[in-house]
Amino acid sequence: MRIRRVLTTTAFMLGATVAPVLLGVPAAPAVADSSPSASASPSDDGGAPTEAGTSFRTATEIEQGQEATASGSTGDYLYWSFPADAGQRPTVKATVKLPEASTRNAAETWQIDVYDGLRRRQACQYGAQTRTAARDAASVDLSCTLRTVRAWSDTWANDPLPGTYYIRLTATGLGASELGLPVSTEVKVDSKDIGGSAAVDGALAEPLVPGIATSAEKSDADSDSSTAALSSLEPDDGWTSGWWSDRWVWTAIGGILAALAGIGGYALTRGAGRPSRVPPGA
Repeated sequence: MRIRRVLTTTAFMLGATVAPVLLGVPAAPAVADSSPSASASPSDDGGAPTEAGTSFRTATEIEQGQEATASGSTGDYLYWSFPADAGQRPTVKATVKLPEASTRNAAETWQIDVYDGLRRRQACQYGAQTRTAARDAASVDLSCTLRTVRAWSDTWANDPLPGTYYIRLTATGLGASELGLPVSTEVKVDSKDIGGSAAVDGALAEPLVPGIATSAEKSDADSDSSTAALSSLEPDDGWTSGWWSDRWVWTAIGGILAALAGIGGYALTRGAGRPSRVPPGA
């Protein structure tokens, strides 16, 4: 009887374990729920960045069309970087969610600056680059639309060129009591393709991205196998270097129309030829 009882109990336990598996039901949900599972971070699943750098060298890379978020404190300098190619007109938008009104003693002025690959500050063509938020304001919105990126420019000019661009967001003119208050930010970059109207006769040898000069020097000398780390972001179609624009299409269409106009003008002005009553050689 004892052996029969053991066999019966064992068969019952095996049936309770195998039957849910055959029916597609979890055998022990309580065990799975008892252990916490780590949620994937935005960086793990290819999402937008959730932090910002504190200098040009540590700027967080973001892609165009990607909304990046970051938390910081009033008085911090927050940096991001993004790629911009020839023919694009980038627009940088930032939203700062301010601390509770009860913790602020005065209005806050926030400013967004954009620098090119040579770390030259680029002027905004239009947009609210600097704004002052009232003491009871919950957030402040900033924007900066740059001039169209040119494929080539003179060395003395301050024109925006293809390469990496840096965004710097900070509050200005803060008092000692306003420093260190927590804030959260959202930054997004979009571009408008201007096309052939902004095309120029020339192109850079390389885009202005971090490390490009050091990498070129080492590859030419071939004395060191290691190279400087370049920016990992670039436009979806790669760097065009300004060799193509829709101006080629309009130039070809203009040439075809000019040829047709010449043929039509010749047909209209050549006349009917020599009259039949006029003998040859007369």
